[in-house]
Amino acid sequence: MSQSQNKAQSSRTAIERLYIEMRHVFNSGAFRPKSISGKVIQEALLTLSPEIYGSINEPEKVELDGLVYVVDRLPKGIEQCHFIKLTSEEGHQSANFETIIPLKRRRNCYRLDEETMLIEVTRGRSEIYDILTHLTFLYHEAEKIRQNAFQQNSQGSREWKKLENIIQNNITLYPQKQEQAFSYLSSLLGRTFAETKDAYERLAENTESNNGLFQIVYFLGQVCQEESQKNKAREITFTPSLRERIGRHIYGEKWSQAINSKLSEHNLLHRPLHIISANLHSILNCLYAYESNPEKFQGMGLSQIAAFLGQSENERFNERIERLASQSGAIFLEDTSGTNINVQIFDLASLNIEVLHPDLRKYADEIIESKPVIIVMDYAFGEQAYETMDELLKPYEQNGQEIRLNVVSISIMGKAGILEGGKGDIMLPSAHVFEGTADNYPFDNDFSKTDFQGQGLKVCEGVMITVLGTSLQNRDVLAYFKSSSWKAIGLEMEGAHYQKAIQAQAKIRKNINENVKVRYAYYASDNPLVTGGTLASGSLGAIGIQPTYLITQKIVEKILQNPV
Repeated sequence: MSQSQNKAQSSRTAIERLYIEMRHVFNSGAFRPKSISGKVIQEALLTLSPEIYGSINEPEKVELDGLVYVVDRLPKGIEQCHFIKLTSEEGHQSANFETIIPLKRRRNCYRLDEETMLIEVTRGRSEIYDILTHLTFLYHEAEKIRQNAFQQNSQGSREWKKLENIIQNNITLYPQKQEQAFSYLSSLLGRTFAETKDAYERLAENTESNNGLFQIVYFLGQVCQEESQKNKAREITFTPSLRERIGRHIYGEKWSQAINSKLSEHNLLHRPLHIISANLHSILNCLYAYESNPEKFQGMGLSQIAAFLGQSENERFNERIERLASQSGAIFLEDTSGTNINVQIFDLASLNIEVLHPDLRKYADEIIESKPVIIVMDYAFGEQAYETMDELLKPYEQNGQEIRLNVVSISIMGKAGILEGGKGDIMLPSAHVFEGTADNYPFDNDFSKTDFQGQGLKVCEGVMITVLGTSLQNRDVLAYFKSSSWKAIGLEMEGAHYQKAIQAQAKIRKNINENVKVRYAYYASDNPLVTGGTLASGSLGAIGIQPTYLITQKIVEKILQNPV
């Protein structure tokens, strides 16, 4: 066995240990980061050394890109808390607690007191693994800060005292003083002045969702020191209701009932249905943006229109498009079930065909004859994809009767990590392989390379890996999947879960047509095999507009070409 295979094997073993230990602590109801279970999780994470956590194994260097990534996905102020409580939806939203929603994760969180943060988990086990992995990383980096600050002096180094003075006295840092503070901070972080300043500026872009680098570093170090010196242990707990509800599809069932009820209310239940998992602006803009201002958008392609709408000074157009869509038969369902997945329903029979974008107007006869209905669901998270799709494809019970939905096609568009290309390239899977299990899901993808030719983007076809979490990406494991007989082209978190639900409902339960058209297309948000190419390196930005709208256009064209 080669050295690379050995590394891949040890990394896969570490993923298994993480998975097993996280399930163990969840079932036990509580654990402390410095307990045996906490150390097992930490050691497995260090062995795995995920690409997104960069220099996690460097003993003195705090990983700043990873820190920014994690802070964006955890609630504001969590660095100050000794106690983290994971709970199901238990009524806190109706109390007087302020709801805290992380910048990059749709989850409700509540600061119960100075020491306690409550995080609502409604999206299944994947969300629990995501939170626990991020917390483990955060506590590991906090220990580095503590050691850098207190190793030589139990009262704290000179740089620590300077930082403490700034935080405790709420000192405003003017440019010159700020640069002095960056210098103090860089010593505590084991990083260069430039790296520290860059991390500060990245966090400062979203001041409403985090407390800024100075406070985050201070409280991570302070809470860690209090645990070390004052025996004030940090603890993560899981409420009994959360442990009872996980895996029972409580939220997914409520969510699908609301959709079916709305379809019934508008007499759409028996119409040809096309389900799309995607963001909530692409299909909307594809169908209605041109109509909102035909003169302005004359001669512009859909991706050009999208680029125009993406500019902050043009937000008024987005509001106009939503109003127009509402007047033309579009239904917007804001989630109240707890899934955090909003839904749009487009009755294409209500479209004003005369002012459709020219690329779509040519399908007027098909729209008029078949009257298709499109259901767009916002992105699910990991295992939540199975829960929501499984519930949505089940028969709808109405007046004691079961109504089977006339589902004609299911299209999945998403972001994914690519293994043989760069940001913005497109991946078309032929199968989903669920990492860490023996579950493989081959399928006939209604998309092929020929659908995307001539657009200036690289298009890859092949196997994609469904991973337990983006925060567990490991270079050796991914390189193995790419170079071995798997020949994997990319990785994502939901594909196997969606396909598991689709195959079960179509092939086994026979609740939908077994010949339902299935379309999967992903655009690359990162390349975890390239240094500096991980999700932690920053957002996709404008690079994502062309592939997003190219995939969107192809999904809509496929629906209109074969609406029944």
